[in-house]
Amino acid sequence: MELRLGGVGSQAAGRRMDGDCRDGGSGCKDAGSEDYENLPTSASVFTHMTAGAIAGILEHSLMYPVDSVKTRMQSLNPDPKAQYTSIYGALKRIIQTEGFWRPLRGLNVMMMGAGPAHAMYFACYENMKRTLNDVFSHQGNSHLANGIAGSMATLLHDAVMNPAEAVKQRLQMYNSQHQSALSCIRTVWRTEGLGAFYRSYTTQLTMNIPFQAIHFITYEFLQEQVNPLRNYNPQSHIISGGLAGALAAAATTPLDVCKTLLNTQENMALSLANVNGRLSGMANAFRTVYQLKGFAGYFKGICARVIYQMPSTAISWSVYEFFKYFLMKRQLETRTLY
Repeated sequence: MELRLGGVGSQAAGRRMDGDCRDGGSGCKDAGSEDYENLPTSASVFTHMTAGAIAGILEHSLMYPVDSVKTRMQSLNPDPKAQYTSIYGALKRIIQTEGFWRPLRGLNVMMMGAGPAHAMYFACYENMKRTLNDVFSHQGNSHLANGIAGSMATLLHDAVMNPAEAVKQRLQMYNSQHQSALSCIRTVWRTEGLGAFYRSYTTQLTMNIPFQAIHFITYEFLQEQVNPLRNYNPQSHIISGGLAGALAAAATTPLDVCKTLLNTQENMALSLANVNGRLSGMANAFRTVYQLKGFAGYFKGICARVIYQMPSTAISWSVYEFFKYFLMKRQLETRTLY
C-alpha cells in the first residue's frame, strides 16, 4: 500500500516527498534527494513536533497495560500475590483482584510526559539526521549519522520523560501506597526531594542511548531494504519499526531492570540486599540485582519488554510517518495554492 499525493500540485509534490524518478531526466537526482523520509528543508519544526507528540501519546496509551505488567515482572522480590508467568495471566489476575482500571493507573502522567518528550525527540532526530547525513555522506544514508542523531534526541526525550517514568512506575507496582499521580508527586517531593524524580536519569540515558542507536540504525537499514524509494508505505513503517524496537529492547533489558529498581525503590528487595536508605547510581543498581538474582536477574521481564516494545515502536513509527506525511501534504498544497 503506497499513498501518493493527489490534487493540486501533486506531481511535483509527490516527487519531492517520495523520490519517484519514473519521469527520468536530469531532474531525477534532485527530486530523489528530497525524499519523504528527509523532508524538504522548508519543513517546519512544528511538523515534526506535532507528528511526534501524537505518535508518543498514542504509543504509550495503547500499550500502557502491558507496560504495567512489565514493571511488575521486573520486581526483584515480588509479593506472592504478584508473581506472574505470562502477560495475559498477569492482566487477567490484576483485573480480577484489583479492578478493571488498575492496569491503567498512572496513564495520565505518562501521557503528559509522552507528548512533549516525543515532540522534541522526533524534531531533534529529523534535523540532526539531515545535518549529520550531509556531513558524513553527501549522497545516501549514513548509519553512523542516524545512530548519533537518535542518541542526541534521547537526551531531550529523557529529560522530560524521566520524572513521568518515576511516578508511573511507583503507581504500577503491586500494593502501591499511591492512589493517584498527584498524591505520588506530592509524597515523593516531600519525603525524597526533587532529586528522586531524576534518580534513574543516568541509568535511563545509559539504557536509552544504546537503545535508540540500535533502534534508529535498524529502522533506517530495514527501510532501505523494504522501502528503498522511501514512499509513504504504512506496512514498511510498521515492520521496520516493530523489528527495530524488538531488537533494541532485548539488547538493553539489563539496563531497564536496573532503571526499574532505581525508580521503584523496592523496600523488600533493598532490605534483602542490606541496603540502608535509598539506592542510587547505576553501578549500585547492577550490584544489587546481581546480589539478589544473579545473572538471570538482569533479564527479568525480557519477554514482556519485547512484547511491549515491538508493537509500541511499530505504532509510534506508523503514526509519526502518517502525520508527517499528512502535515507535509497540507503544507505543500497550501504553498501551491497561494
